[in-house]
Amino acid sequence: MAEIIVVTSGKGGVGKTTSSAAIGTGLALKGFKTVLIDFDVGLRNLDLIMGCERRVVYDFVNVINKEATLNQALIRDKRTENLYILPASQTRDKDALSIDGVEAVLNELAESFDYIVCDSPAGIEKGAQLALYFADTAIVVTNPEVSSVRDSDRILGVLQSKSRKAEQGETVKEHLLLTRYNPGRVEAGEMLGVEDVKEILAIPLLGVIPESEAVLKASNQGVPVIMDADSDAGQAYDDAIARFLGEDREHRFLNAERKGFLSRVFGRKS
Repeated sequence: MAEIIVVTSGKGGVGKTTSSAAIGTGLALKGFKTVLIDFDVGLRNLDLIMGCERRVVYDFVNVINKEATLNQALIRDKRTENLYILPASQTRDKDALSIDGVEAVLNELAESFDYIVCDSPAGIEKGAQLALYFADTAIVVTNPEVSSVRDSDRILGVLQSKSRKAEQGETVKEHLLLTRYNPGRVEAGEMLGVEDVKEILAIPLLGVIPESEAVLKASNQGVPVIMDADSDAGQAYDDAIARFLGEDREHRFLNAERKGFLSRVFGRKS
């Protein structure tokens, strides 16, 4: 039976879809059969990040409405074995998703996949509520900013009260993924530190993703940044996947890089 992972955030623009793509790809690279589902009906960005936008014929809503089979709608990733994408519709609105329809699709996927990664819209509108409702595990993506952390705390409240697990008297496993982290700005007092965010949200820290040009470059190329093994962001996502699967890895990229004397004087590395 598949584990349903929802990647969620209270605020938009925190790197949630980038994280969904990296997490799904990372799990598939570890040998697990994984499907990524885009719950953001009306916008649909996951296929762009995954570089498969031109291959979309049928979508999530088509499957729910029985206008296409799941096999017709699923897109197999060309780079990563065991990875599939179920895109959202760009032409429907959020009401196109129904709890019964979503449950039927998830149940069918659960028969043949190890992990179902749901890229949830930000906030608590209908698409987000449905993704959150069925979650076994939630990865809460937040930036080290007060407004982003506050909105993430609200999402945790929804998970703890309105999820299927909550209705059954169980708990959704929760993980914190801190994105766009800049240690220099933390030291300057312009961002919250890791410990500040952990104290506010009080859930286990899965990973800290540094602010990196590699993320934008990967998104524009339609390649999940975790596949850029030379980048700090790619390495940080790989670390996060390893921790998710039970490996003990030290957190990296938490401290500002110290420049030597010659670097400060002449502007080059010492």
